[in-house]
Amino acid sequence: MRVILPAGTTETALIDGISAAGATPELMEHTPSADVEILEYGRPTTAPVTPVSPNGCPTPAAVTRAVREVVGFDATVVDAGLAQPTGAPTVDLGVEPGADVRQGEAVPDAAAIFDRARSFGASLPENDLLIGETVPGGTTTALGVLTALGEPTAVSSSLPRNPIERKRRVVDEALAASDLEPGDCEADPLAAIRAVGDPVQATVAGVAAGALESGTDVTLAGGTQMVAVATALRHADVDDPLSIATTSFVEDEQGDRLGEACYRLNCELTVTDPGFDSRDHVAMARYCAGEAKEGVAMGGALSLVPDGRMDEVLDRLEAVCDRLGIDADGGPGSDPEAETNPETEGDRGP
Repeated sequence: MRVILPAGTTETALIDGISAAGATPELMEHTPSADVEILEYGRPTTAPVTPVSPNGCPTPAAVTRAVREVVGFDATVVDAGLAQPTGAPTVDLGVEPGADVRQGEAVPDAAAIFDRARSFGASLPENDLLIGETVPGGTTTALGVLTALGEPTAVSSSLPRNPIERKRRVVDEALAASDLEPGDCEADPLAAIRAVGDPVQATVAGVAAGALESGTDVTLAGGTQMVAVATALRHADVDDPLSIATTSFVEDEQGDRLGEACYRLNCELTVTDPGFDSRDHVAMARYCAGEAKEGVAMGGALSLVPDGRMDEVLDRLEAVCDRLGIDADGGPGSDPEAETNPETEGDRGP
């Protein structure tokens, strides 16, 4: 099993109140770069930010890294529009950061990105792929694409209280700027991404389409952002078997809507409860309280944990948190000099 992690940015995340994945716009641009460094090295290396909320909730990259330390899966990061460099090795598909969806064309080269990513996905010599994402502002762009495709528009949030009405107002403005009505892109999902999406969506969809065409089994690792990608694939007439793997935290928020969406899309759904409520650690407590929920392939990675080994993952997560400067009580851990990002995880990808 190989995990593919497209990582990118969109200026949509800079809209006031849309994303808290950075204390400032300058730091927000580094969040995906830090995520992929945590996945690769267990902590940020060149990124000047450690994505940890003021309540002590770490980026989902910490969970995915903990699983990797136990299970040992291979991982490949794809630069899907990173605004800042990263110290992690990446596959460069020539993807630029996304624009503000209210500008009328958020991803001008969505079709070209999809085609390049499709070729990359078809070239991978894997029997199974798990594809994740990291992009601040991603649930808002997911809402935009779902609306443009004329599909039900429930999306998640990395905050305990989902600012869904704010997101809908942004999407309404974006559709108006693109001279679109809900459902206008039903027959052209890449037009939906071009108008109101983000470059990570085009990359994930392309990698998935190419891999499916080559006979690879594909699991989309994430919550409602991956529902949006799966919807785009189905509207592009990609009918191959497709799975979505996410966390119990997303299911708890979405209720029956998540299962209904997967049923409608003919996608097998896997939901994993990591048992965070069994540990007395601030990071896990914050997930149980509704922070973060998903992202950086967290749900898919958790689905790879063999029966009886989840306690090992939780032990490793505590160790990763210690590296990130989070002790069990939420105070400074083994690295008190780490620069934390005091408003991380607002809208990053469930």
